Amino acid sequence: MKIVKALASATILAACTFGSASAADLVVGFSQIGSESGWRAAETTLTKQQAEERGIDLKFADAQQKQENQIKAIRSFIAQGVDAILLAPVVATGWDEVLEEAKDAEIPVILLDRTVDAPEDLYLTAVTSDLVHEGSVAGKWLVDTVAGKPCNVVELQGTTGSSPAIDRKKGFEQALSGNDNLKIVRSQTGDFTRTKGKEVMESFLKAEDGGKNICALYAHNDDMAVGAIQAIKEAGLKPGNDILVVSIDAVPDIFQAMAAGEANATVELTPNMAGPAFDALAAYLKDGKAPPKWIQTESKLYTQADDPMKVYEEKKGLGY
Repeated sequence: MKIVKALASATILAACTFGSASAADLVVGFSQIGSESGWRAAETTLTKQQAEERGIDLKFADAQQKQENQIKAIRSFIAQGVDAILLAPVVATGWDEVLEEAKDAEIPVILLDRTVDAPEDLYLTAVTSDLVHEGSVAGKWLVDTVAGKPCNVVELQGTTGSSPAIDRKKGFEQALSGNDNLKIVRSQTGDFTRTKGKEVMESFLKAEDGGKNICALYAHNDDMAVGAIQAIKEAGLKPGNDILVVSIDAVPDIFQAMAAGEANATVELTPNMAGPAFDALAAYLKDGKAPPKWIQTESKLYTQADDPMKVYEEKKGLGY
């Protein structure tokens, strides 16, 4: 198992460095996608905690999963003259104009957990995991687990046009490439939500002979997987047994499902994107040296062999 490690060394600064740089006077705007999942809620909680610990005045805006709301929020932050902007972009495209406005106002923008299709000079850095790698880890786990046996896979994609949906699909398909026994027979967006995940999984089950033709489910996040698990149970099948379940995020609820034998594996995505983001901003404001364009966070595979309830208790302390 490959584990993606680490934050670029240039960004690992003590929190006290920020304090000595008049952190109490800093105002940072945070445009969050919304609260579509447990992971997203944890990211919001940790971002607020990290700001409070550093004495930063954080201006928070919930976009309710709409890009137009994020663009309005960024323009509001610019009008307020904030010192920096954190952006968790709902989709990858359509940001050039508003990011150019932030650049013209000399306000650095840091991307959190997702990337954008825009010129790199329009943002300071992006703090994300390797999204393609996450999908690849999930795919490799499935390849190894089925060990050459025929396996029809259904896929719950994330929000259409978002970088996690694009890259987690890409990585998963790369891992399955060359393994003719594995075939993705159904693939549809569940919009990263538990409700939509259940709804789409119900349609998959009906289309595939009540689920008898489905060997495994790959979900781009745990919340969709949890919703799908409920649909599988309601269809009279045993999730984790009749249908293997692998997903991404490593939120507490998926570990409860794993402990019950209803989920098989998850790939971790840390919700603490703000810590390294604030560290990178501190270094930039102190000496003017731009950080790397990509600050990569850790990723790890968990399975039923990893004492799920112990991990569940650990995860509950991270703001979920």
